[in-house]
Amino acid sequence: MRRRWVRVLAIVVVVLAVLFTVADRVAVHFAEGEAAQLAQEKYGYGAGSTDGYTHVSIHGFPFLTQATGRELDHVTISAGNFSLNTTSNAQGDYLDVRKLALDLHDVTVTSLSSRTAQANLVTGEVSFSYEALSGVITRLMGKGGALTVGPAAGSHGQEARVRVSGTWDGRKVDTDGSLLAQGDEISVAVPGIGGHSYVWRVSLPQNAGFTAARSTPSGVDFEITGHQVVLGSSMYTR
Repeated sequence: MRRRWVRVLAIVVVVLAVLFTVADRVAVHFAEGEAAQLAQEKYGYGAGSTDGYTHVSIHGFPFLTQATGRELDHVTISAGNFSLNTTSNAQGDYLDVRKLALDLHDVTVTSLSSRTAQANLVTGEVSFSYEALSGVITRLMGKGGALTVGPAAGSHGQEARVRVSGTWDGRKVDTDGSLLAQGDEISVAVPGIGGHSYVWRVSLPQNAGFTAARSTPSGVDFEITGHQVVLGSSMYTR
């Protein structure tokens, strides 16, 4: 009889554990979906494009225990295939974002009603392909021909160097350009072509900003860092 009760108790414990795990996964899936929608609404991540995406992953188990205390150890946000426009709204200024990734550490939900939170540390990056950069520089600075953007040596700090080549105003060009990241803005300048510098603003959570830039074989990457970062405030006030 005693063995039977032990067996029954073991089965009950297993069943309860399975039910708790299922409930926990259902809850975290719902929370991730709500957070992804909020990221689209507040920051425009993955919005305005048929193939744009925004994914949020809440790490750690059990989620329900973290949610009860309103504290999450680690949350990741990834988005891509959406575009930015210049601060001057120049014609043809759309710049396609290949990928934006944010790692949020030690997140505290500060208000459920206003859906705001604070992360102790945020790291991440945003990247643009050379194809996207070639397209936007041709549209904004081109004059009678296509311009191609590729990697160049000399990236330093928050400035990435690129090589711009092609035909401009009836002559061949092959010159260096720069993409400078400051705060939440990225500016591009190509000396001798177009005569203008254009600026794009990336909607980042408050207290997060660009800290480094570099050219890679496949595109240009900008690193993001922030401390005591406020999440969920209006996209217009960050």
